[in-house]
Amino acid sequence: MKVAIVGATGETGRSIVNGLLQSPAKFEITALIRTSSLQKPASQKLQELGVCLVATDISGPKDNLVGTLTGIDVLISAIAPWALHEEIILADAAKEAGVKRFVPCHFATVSPPRGVMALREAKEDVLDHIKKIWLPFTVIDVGWWFQIGTPRLPSGRFDYALNAPMDGIMGGGDVAMAITHLRDVGRYVARIISDDRTLNKCVFAYNEVKTQCQVFDAVEAKTGEAPERKMIPAEEVVSKVKEAEQKVKAGSKEIGDLVTLWTSQYRLSWGVRGDNNPEYAKYLGYLDGKELYPDFEFTTFDQYLDELLEGKGSKVYA
Repeated sequence: MKVAIVGATGETGRSIVNGLLQSPAKFEITALIRTSSLQKPASQKLQELGVCLVATDISGPKDNLVGTLTGIDVLISAIAPWALHEEIILADAAKEAGVKRFVPCHFATVSPPRGVMALREAKEDVLDHIKKIWLPFTVIDVGWWFQIGTPRLPSGRFDYALNAPMDGIMGGGDVAMAITHLRDVGRYVARIISDDRTLNKCVFAYNEVKTQCQVFDAVEAKTGEAPERKMIPAEEVVSKVKEAEQKVKAGSKEIGDLVTLWTSQYRLSWGVRGDNNPEYAKYLGYLDGKELYPDFEFTTFDQYLDELLEGKGSKVYA
């Protein structure tokens, strides 16, 4: 199977590349890389792993993209969130090139398609376009990563691996949410894109379901240290969302303001509303990864904590 990946050097992209390379199935992997990034260490690392690098301007012109994508079976986008609009031309080119499946950049928590998260709405705009042009697709959501859902320890023992530790407990901390080790995202993708059952479907592939309090309890039980439990009332979470929304609606284009908006809306969705769970995903029509692949050996949160204690963790977005 010939697979092309946009965003292969990012956190999700690297997980996907690794998952494809480690899969028993055979994949021929092409990374679509901006010309200016071809010589960067992250790109060269991909080449060392056997990934074919192709200089590509994903913003067009479309004819060039069509030529690049001709013969590709599956196109996977792990594009940066502020560049989601570029998936429209990717989709058009993929359709014209005869790509058999497009996996747009979702790879996040389950949430309502509209009215709760601006980032989700941008993704749904792309999905609407994909459906309009009859391009075969698969949407893959994976829940909240272990790597950004773990609190720091008073001793600092986990600091080397936590670039974005969980710094508060939303609401009462009793809302269940799906969580996943970033490493397993790519392993799920390898299974999903090889499965005819997932064509033109949304799939929720996750490792475990825990409340925030259960996460903090697990950390304390494993380490003997009690992480600070800063309780953030639901009203404060909602207030933060409204404040961030006002800045963006007032015309702010600052990346920092956008990230604040996305982060606060994520916390409202998975921490207060409880959208990020398998029950709600099924309501929305998702296929459940647990039911599709009951033999999948995923990393548990307890095993992830062992990795951190053994010094084997690594920061995301370092």
